[in-house]
Amino acid sequence: MSRFPEIKWAQRIDKVYITVQLPDARDVKVNLEPDGIFNFSATAGVSNNFYELKLELFDKVNKEESKINIGVRSIFCVIEKAEQQWWKKLLRGEGKTPHYVKVDWDKWVDEDDDGQPDLDLGGMDFSKFGDMGGGAMDDDFEDSDDEEPAEKTEHAPGDAKTQENLSDDKKETD
Repeated sequence: MSRFPEIKWAQRIDKVYITVQLPDARDVKVNLEPDGIFNFSATAGVSNNFYELKLELFDKVNKEESKINIGVRSIFCVIEKAEQQWWKKLLRGEGKTPHYVKVDWDKWVDEDDDGQPDLDLGGMDFSKFGDMGGGAMDDDFEDSDDEEPAEKTEHAPGDAKTQENLSDDKKETD
């Protein structure tokens, strides 16, 4: 039996962003058809669970201009629309959107805000996205010397019980 990974999506007038949230995915297969059929399958997890889904996107897409990137924590897709228009929703049909498909509010732009620049991917090279390791940044971070260590201060009367007061309390209970 297959499972469904979490899907996040956002759009611009000319493209759709789809992120498949599936950490440590193996044997990833992604297929995009010009008529808007998006197929995904992979295994993930300690038990090698099989994940699979088929999405019928709202409209046709430009397969040749679309990009798919397999990362360590997710699979990120930039899907070019065949026609530059806002989609009412991600999936075609009148049914309810599946529970595992969610809006990606971090990438979302309203139709009214379309004049703003495109999503900044930080000059990311999609061909090398999956090769990024955590160790590359470790050398850049050191403990900050900006803060002085806190000095030990005397407690004001009534702040906390001193050792002397604790001893007195113990004598009273004996």
